[in-house]
Amino acid sequence: MLPPEPPPLPALTRAEGQLIDCYLEVVDLLGRINPARSGHTYSGLRAAQALVGKAAELRDALTLMHNRGENEFHRDTLARALRVLDGERRAGLVTVPPDDTI
Repeated sequence: MLPPEPPPLPALTRAEGQLIDCYLEVVDLLGRINPARSGHTYSGLRAAQALVGKAAELRDALTLMHNRGENEFHRDTLARALRVLDGERRAGLVTVPPDDTI
């Protein structure tokens, strides 16, 4: 039996897609750096080093959107895309875990 098919991504501009991808990559790296969740300084160091480049890519995606006249986010559409791409779980790794999980 195959797992259920995930919902389709909403229609995004190329710049919006790049924004979502870069944002989630930054979130993933921040989750790896989170001292309340990770166990090794080396993996945190590597993630922090990679964060510099990913933050620049995120900046570039936002600059492209702004230069193209995309001055406002379509929040509902972008939030739906983040949910389809497991953004809620991934962003949760950036937060401090509750006391009972430490």
